[in-house]
Amino acid sequence: MSALSIELPLKVISALNAREHHMARSRRVKAERKAVGLVLQSKPRPALPISVHLVRRSPRTLDSHDNLCSAFKGTVDEIARVFGIDDRSDLMSVTYAQEKTKAAHGIRIVIASRDNNSTSLRATP
Repeated sequence: MSALSIELPLKVISALNAREHHMARSRRVKAERKAVGLVLQSKPRPALPISVHLVRRSPRTLDSHDNLCSAFKGTVDEIARVFGIDDRSDLMSVTYAQEKTKAAHGIRIVIASRDNNSTSLRATP
């Protein structure tokens, strides 16, 4: 099985900089998790351990040392839930990136099996 690649039209924002009511944040994260979960459950999943690469697509970038990671917190939690593991588990490694786009917001999720000793993405045969 090759790497699983998914693109979703989600606008992920940094929870660290968002000035929103806690219930509005809860609804936003719940909707993000639901979208990711529905798509992942309908696709064949790579075997554990996995490498996950998350790409934020937006006209503006976030700083990569904390805001980018916090923007994907709900996504990472949902990926771990679908695979039946804790998001802190050594069975899942996560990397983050971002791309500037003209107008459209979205995310790309790439999930691939990895060697037990490696954290890099690789396609399985």
